[in-house]
Amino acid sequence: MKQRIGLACLVLLTSGLAAQEPADSRLGKPKTYNDYFPWTPPESKASWDTRKQVVREQVLVANGLWPMPEKTALNPVIHGKIERDGYTIEKVFFASLPGHYVTGNLYRPTGKTGKLPAILSPHGHWGGRGKGMNNGRFFEETEAKIDLEIKGGGEKTRVGAKYPLQARCAMLAQLGCIVFHYDMVGYADSQQIPHPGAKANPGENFLDVEAELRLQSFMGLQTWNTVRSLDFLLSLPDVDAKRIGVTGASGGGTQTFILGAIDDRPAAAFPAVMVSTAMQGGCICENCSLLRVDTGNIELAGLFAPRPLGMSGANDWTKAIETKGYPELKKLYALVGKEEDVFAKAYLQYGHNYNEASRELMYNFFNKHLKLGHPEPIVEKTFVPVLPKELSVFDEAHPLPKDGVDAAGLRTFMTIQSENQFLKSSLDKVQHEKMLRVALRSMIVDEMPKDGDVEEVWKGEREVKGDLVMRRFLLSRKGLKEAVPAAGVIGKEFDGRIVVWIHPKGIDSLWSDGKLVPEARRIIDGKGAIFAAQVFRTGVEAPPIDAKFPGYFFGYNRSLPAQRVHDILTVLAYVRANPKTASIHLVGFEDAGPWTLLAGGLAGDVLKSVAADANGFDFDQIKSVDHPMMLPGGLKYGGMPSLIGLCAPTDLLVHNAAGLGEIANYRGKIVREEKKRPADDVVRWLMEK
Repeated sequence: MKQRIGLACLVLLTSGLAAQEPADSRLGKPKTYNDYFPWTPPESKASWDTRKQVVREQVLVANGLWPMPEKTALNPVIHGKIERDGYTIEKVFFASLPGHYVTGNLYRPTGKTGKLPAILSPHGHWGGRGKGMNNGRFFEETEAKIDLEIKGGGEKTRVGAKYPLQARCAMLAQLGCIVFHYDMVGYADSQQIPHPGAKANPGENFLDVEAELRLQSFMGLQTWNTVRSLDFLLSLPDVDAKRIGVTGASGGGTQTFILGAIDDRPAAAFPAVMVSTAMQGGCICENCSLLRVDTGNIELAGLFAPRPLGMSGANDWTKAIETKGYPELKKLYALVGKEEDVFAKAYLQYGHNYNEASRELMYNFFNKHLKLGHPEPIVEKTFVPVLPKELSVFDEAHPLPKDGVDAAGLRTFMTIQSENQFLKSSLDKVQHEKMLRVALRSMIVDEMPKDGDVEEVWKGEREVKGDLVMRRFLLSRKGLKEAVPAAGVIGKEFDGRIVVWIHPKGIDSLWSDGKLVPEARRIIDGKGAIFAAQVFRTGVEAPPIDAKFPGYFFGYNRSLPAQRVHDILTVLAYVRANPKTASIHLVGFEDAGPWTLLAGGLAGDVLKSVAADANGFDFDQIKSVDHPMMLPGGLKYGGMPSLIGLCAPTDLLVHNAAGLGEIANYRGKIVREEKKRPADDVVRWLMEK
C-alpha cells in the first residue's frame, strides 16, 4: 500500500505531462554514423574561439591524447633508396611508441636545395578489408577497373589508374615536395596489430570494456601514429616547418582533418571524399567514444580554420558537400577573415575515389597555399611506378625490430605510461585540476549551462497540499526538445536555500503514505525549498549497447551517466536563474550519488554544498558496456576519487565510501565516511550549510 500511495503522489506531480508535450527526444533511436550531421556556424569570432577550444579538447580526450602522451624516441630507420626521374623513394620505419612501428615511404625531390615544403599522406582503406587485401600503400588496381577508370575519364593514364596512391606521391615530389606516405595500422607493412576489418579478438582491436574505460582505441592509436609521422617529417633537416600539408582520402581524409583539429603545425589540409553532413566514417579506425557527440565532420574540419582547407566530394556520402557543409564552412572562414581559403568541389560523375581529377584539384590547392611556385593549372605527369614488393620497408638487412609488440603488449605500455603521467601531473595541483576538468567536461560532453540556456517546455499550475505549495515542470536545454520532469516544493517560510534533490526513484522519492518523507520535511521545516528531478531514464532500463564496438554508440550518444549529469546541470541552471534563490545545495541518494558527484564537478561555483551517497562505486567495477555507470574514460583519470575532487571548493559530504580511494588534497571542507549515513542525517548536514 505504501508504494501505491507514493506512486499516486508521482501521478499528482506529473499528471498531464504527456498530453502537454511529446516525449523526450533522447528516447528515440540512438544516433549513428549514418545519420544527418548539419552544422550551424557561430555568430561571432569570440563564440567560435570558445567553441573551438572545447571541441578540440573533446577530440583529444576521445582519442586518448589528453594530456598528450610522452613522445618517446622515434629511432627512425631510412634505407633502400630508389631513383626516379626528379625524385627518390626511401623506405622508413620508426617507433611511435616503444615496440610499435610506423611504416611507409619517403619521397624526396632531387635537384632541390634549402628548406622544402612537405606533405603528410595517410592512405585510407584502399585495397579492401578482407584477409590478404589490406594492401593500402601497396595498392594495385585490377585491369578491368583500370579500363573503367580510363573510359569514365577519372584517370587519363593506365599507370595512374593502376597505382593511384603512388601517383599522388610521385607528382607531389615532382612539384618539389617531400612526401611521407605511411601505413594505416594493419595495412601493408604495418602488421603488428590487425586492422579492424580483419578477424581479431576484442583485445587485439581495443574493443573491450577496459579499453573504453581507459580511452584506448584503434582510432586513437592511428591518430597518435599520424602525430608521430608529422614529428618524423619535421625531424628531417630539409623540411620547411612552415609549409606542411596533409592529404588523404576516405579513412585517410578522416586522419587529415583530425590531425588538423588537434595540431597547429600543418599549414594546409586537403581531406578528400570524407567531409560530409552524411556518413561520418564507418570503420572502427574512424570512430571512438566521445568523438562526435554534439558535433560532426563539418565542424571537426572547421577546427582547421583559419588555415587553408580544401575538400573534394564524389558520388558517395560527400556528394552534397557543395551545398551542405561547404557554405557553413565558408561563413566560418569569413568570420575569421579568410573566406577565400576554404573551398570544396564534388565530382558527381565518379564514385568514391582519389582519382586524377581530384588529385589535380589538390595539386593546385597546395601549389597556391604552400607557395610551390608552378604555373597553373597543374596537370599530373606520368611516372614510373615501383612494384609493391619493392616498396616494403622490411627485409633481411632491416627486419622488424625484436622489441615489436602486439596489441596486448602495446596496451600494457599505454596503461602504465598513462598512469605514470597522471601521477606526475598531480604534483602541479593547479594544472592537474585544469586537466581533470577538461577531461570530465569531455567525458560528459557538457558543462554548466549559461543563463538563458534552459527553458520550460511545460509548466503546471500551483498546487496546494496542506502547508505546501507544489508546481510541476518539464525542462529542456533550448532547442534540444528534451523533457526533464521536475517538481518544486516550498513551505510557508523560505529563506532562499534550495535543495536540488536527485534520487533513483526521481520525484516519487519525496513521498511516503501521502506525506513528505522525513528528510524532505526537514528541508521545508528548515525554511528551505526542494527542487526534485526525474533525470534521464530514472527507473527505466536502458537499451543494450552495440557490443561489437561500443564506439559506434558512445561516439555519437552520451552515455547513461552522462545524460543524467546533463539533466542535473539543466536543473541546477534553472534553479540558479530564479531571482529568489540565495544558495543551492545538491543532494544525491543511493544509486544517484555518483551522478550527483560528477555533476558537482562541472557545476563550478553554483553550489554551496554537495552531499552524496558514493554507493561504494568506482569504475573498475564495470565489466560490461551495458553497466548503468559505463562512462568512457572513467578509469583513465583516476576514477571516482579524482573526479569527485572536482566538486571543490564546495562543502562536500561523501558517505558510503567503503572501497573508494581517498579524495586527496580536497580544496574545501570535506567529510568522507566509509559507512552509509541515514538520509535524515545527510539532510541535517546539508541544512547546516
